[in-house]
Amino acid sequence: MFEIDKIIFVSAILILLGIASSKLSAKFGLPVLVLFIIVGMLAGEEGFGGITFNNAIVAHGFGTIALAIILFDGGLQTPMQSIKRVWKPSAGLATIGVLVTAAITGIVAMYALGLSLAEGLLIGAIVSSTDAAAVFSIFRSAGIHLNYRLKATLEIESASNDPMAIFLTIALLEILMNDMKLGLEFLILFIKQLGIGLVVGLTIGKLAIHFINKSKLSASGLYLVTVTAFGLLSFGLASTFGGSGFLSVFITGVLLGNSNFKFKNGTLLFHDGLAWLGQIMMFVVLGLLITPSSLLDVWLEGLCIALALIFIARPIATMPILKIAGFSSKESLFVSWVGLRGSVPIILAIFPLMFGLDGAEIIFNVVFFVVLISATMQGSTMGWVAKKLNIIVPAPSVASATLEITSIDEHDVELVEYVIEVKSKIAGRTLAQANLPEGVIVAMISRGAKILTPRGSTTLTPNDHLFIVLEPESRPYVDNAFA
Repeated sequence: MFEIDKIIFVSAILILLGIASSKLSAKFGLPVLVLFIIVGMLAGEEGFGGITFNNAIVAHGFGTIALAIILFDGGLQTPMQSIKRVWKPSAGLATIGVLVTAAITGIVAMYALGLSLAEGLLIGAIVSSTDAAAVFSIFRSAGIHLNYRLKATLEIESASNDPMAIFLTIALLEILMNDMKLGLEFLILFIKQLGIGLVVGLTIGKLAIHFINKSKLSASGLYLVTVTAFGLLSFGLASTFGGSGFLSVFITGVLLGNSNFKFKNGTLLFHDGLAWLGQIMMFVVLGLLITPSSLLDVWLEGLCIALALIFIARPIATMPILKIAGFSSKESLFVSWVGLRGSVPIILAIFPLMFGLDGAEIIFNVVFFVVLISATMQGSTMGWVAKKLNIIVPAPSVASATLEITSIDEHDVELVEYVIEVKSKIAGRTLAQANLPEGVIVAMISRGAKILTPRGSTTLTPNDHLFIVLEPESRPYVDNAFA
């Protein structure tokens, strides 16, 4: 058997084990990332699998690709309405919040590990961002639903705070390794990272929408691959010119996700699957990279840093910002608790190893331990805390089925999903009374678990999902009819 054959065989087994372990997430309330990491650790050199893996560069490569795909999927799933509504508190949490978290945690790490201030702040920067995928996987598995503003704030913060943490990590490594001075050089690096990431993300996003809608590809599956390629192009182009690839790919995803393009429903499902595959592979590889026994050498220091991060740094960094934004005390307290650390800190902890920093292995082990404590402690109690604070709301209406018309690209029409709101002026009327423009076709109605055949006599009720085929010029009139 060739070596690549063995790698494929082992990879398939590990992926399937990771998928199987995800079933335990709802049962024990643990984030799937912890279970995926455990699978990797059990398969590693000190586990049952006995696989020896210590290549930090390969692990970093896996992690970077996976993170790019996960952030791109997060952008595709983020409504522009959410960003417009909560961009101020989310921006504050993703910038000032990350900075304060890094500073407080870094000072604690300095004293706990006997490091210099710059080295302590490096650890603080590495663990300063939260993990959106971990948070919302727990929400979904535990059936936790929050009010729109609170959910959107958590979602946007978690998806947008990674670039700040990455920037701080790179800047501190430059200070430690290349004697970069705080001041003008630091400011230029900050502007370059965020500015180039923003410009490239917007440019590639607009280019992708135009290309996909104007192209006539020979196979429908190529449209899904094209969207992925534009996401990777956004990341790679921004990174090549010294910008934040993670910010760029997220912005490109947001632009695409909030636009109408061919095979959108299928594309969203495809990238959701890609994001899950990326998570499984990334955390399993990271689990393989760590030597479990090495965590015992730093457990006390790691525990001190984790507790300071959870109970001191996160509340101080988030609650004042949320209070100014008008959130209630209960909501602010919940956001301060929902600060799970996940994939980004572990990936960033590989950077010192790649840079050849003295003590890099200790930093990696400490960060790994902090992530495990944060994910386990906060992840397993998130549902309990939400119930105690009484902030859970009823589940929103979701269509029991989706509709995709594969030949729609051959015609100048769109497939749009409308939801009948309680206050909609058409609720309680028949479909015939909707007075839809000529040429507009109601293709399917989803009501609860039922699929209804649209007829003129069909009475529309709140929470009905209508899938309508229409020409672009008819869209404003239909939007108004279902307002």
